[in-house]
Amino acid sequence: MDTPVSILCMKWGSMYGPEYVNHLREGVSRHLKRPHRFVCFTDDATGLRADVEVRPLPELGLPPGHGDKRWQKLALFRRDLADVTGTALFLDLDLVIVDDLEPFFALPGDFFIIRDDDLFRPKPLRRLKDAERDRFLATVGNSSVFRYTVGAHAYILDAFVADPAAATARYRLSQQFQSAQLAAHDHLHYWPREWCVSFKNQCVPRGLRSFTADPALPPGARIVVFAGNPKMSEVLAGGGQKWYRRIGNVDWLRAAWKGNA
Repeated sequence: MDTPVSILCMKWGSMYGPEYVNHLREGVSRHLKRPHRFVCFTDDATGLRADVEVRPLPELGLPPGHGDKRWQKLALFRRDLADVTGTALFLDLDLVIVDDLEPFFALPGDFFIIRDDDLFRPKPLRRLKDAERDRFLATVGNSSVFRYTVGAHAYILDAFVADPAAATARYRLSQQFQSAQLAAHDHLHYWPREWCVSFKNQCVPRGLRSFTADPALPPGARIVVFAGNPKMSEVLAGGGQKWYRRIGNVDWLRAAWKGNA
């Protein structure tokens, strides 16, 4: 426990401002007591806190003509990741930490990720339409939160760089490709379901109950993830409503994000 672990995040383009990194850093500071460093890989360090270690975005190493940055996250699987080594926990910027992060490091094993289907409601029609595809999608990991050993899974990036056109043609998202590679090497393992929860599907009451009850944390939740819509920015600003779904008071979420919880 004396060896510092690394918390990693990535920011590129204009979708997320520095406040997302800074609030994430604050959440980690409050909820992780073991020694750690917080590293942000970014193309723009403007406005980041002094206790955020800034590193350039890692290179994917793609052949000329393949510059799709939507798959930028796969560069985390380089053998050489700046000066980062050992155990690392990657966190997306659009999530809110609400409880102790220590269990994410105490869980024995090398690689853990959210099971994507755990963030959504059952999809019986998907199974009926294409059973084989359903079996694959049921195993896909959601890369909003994953723990790994830096350099130990370079085969993921190797496979992508070897034929990026084939990878992007077969898989819609990088996390689908990543999961297929991990599964092929028997490295795909999931967090306990209750640790990482979807705001829309597990915090907001279902159906008409949303008009009489406010969103709340389910038991055991440690991180709130925003998969799909509404976006975290919408919810924090008081939006994200639908005619069939009310989003009530989320002061607890706002406080957790801003560090007032």
